[in-house]
Amino acid sequence: MTNVICKAVLFDCDGVLVESERVCARLFWQDMRARGLDISKEEAAEIYGAGPMELVAEGAIKRGADLPADWVQRFYQTMFAALKTQTEEVSGVKALVEALATAGIKIAVGSNGPVAKMEITLGKVGLKDLLQPHIYSARDLANPKPAPDIYRHAAAQLGVAPQDCVVVEDSASGARAAKAAGMRCVGFALVADPAKLTPICDVVVRDMTDVGAYLGL
Repeated sequence: MTNVICKAVLFDCDGVLVESERVCARLFWQDMRARGLDISKEEAAEIYGAGPMELVAEGAIKRGADLPADWVQRFYQTMFAALKTQTEEVSGVKALVEALATAGIKIAVGSNGPVAKMEITLGKVGLKDLLQPHIYSARDLANPKPAPDIYRHAAAQLGVAPQDCVVVEDSASGARAAKAAGMRCVGFALVADPAKLTPICDVVVRDMTDVGAYLGL
């Protein structure tokens, strides 16, 4: 694996720093079933992984779900309550973050999810204080991933040129955002399907130690 010199590493949050996607997808499946939408857990995970919650709601409605106008806000409340107790750290990520800091490599987080959600999940696993103040949400910008806005914004806040950044992503949408921003991208396939990441990413790995090796740490 080729070692890569970079000045900044930009992490997606869910599925990269914290294991929260399975919790949220399960809650979404339960919510849809309670509303009479007969979908499998796999279908629920696919709909939930579509992007921001507004897009998730659109996907559910297209499949026949009858959602109230305030469903997104209600679901966030349910989600946040669960994540406060059920979020887990991705194995090895804290050691990697500390190694990056020791090496003088800048770090930021860029997610389609709201900052309030990241504060809960990153706080639960003890990463919030290590990553502040560079925790950014695409909800505060014009366009979510796969648009490059969030990663360009994060790089600008760090004062690092896009070509000197490496993004760690677990979704094809996020990987496209990284490449559109002019950055290298490590596909993290702990849970994600590596076949969806390989055509887009510079390298695909399954373990945080492999991310560190790619970065030359």
